[in-house]
Amino acid sequence: MTRVIEAGRRDCCGTAPTTWEEPAYPGHDDWSMLGAGGCGAQAVHVDATPVCFDVPVSGEVLTKLAWRNRRGQTRGLKYVVDGRLEKSNSLQGFYRLTPEAADELAEVVSSSAP
Repeated sequence: MTRVIEAGRRDCCGTAPTTWEEPAYPGHDDWSMLGAGGCGAQAVHVDATPVCFDVPVSGEVLTKLAWRNRRGQTRGLKYVVDGRLEKSNSLQGFYRLTPEAADELAEVVSSSAP
């Protein structure tokens, strides 16, 4: 899990929009759809835990995982059947966990630490 605390924006990204109708990154045209903060989006400060693949996540926690997009819409993890993740499709990509889901996952990771 990685938490980006702050991100920067360069001059080439253009002026930040004041309304939803204005382009987010006018200096980057088609790349703005990625929502990465323009080309200057860099993690200024990152608080991270090591990546590991040996920590089991219970079915109960899987059902609590949720992500929120920029529009405020929340979505849960798909393809969880009988407490098991059957397909990893909804885990592919970069998404922001809801604060509640991040806390659930942080608890799982911290409880498995030696």
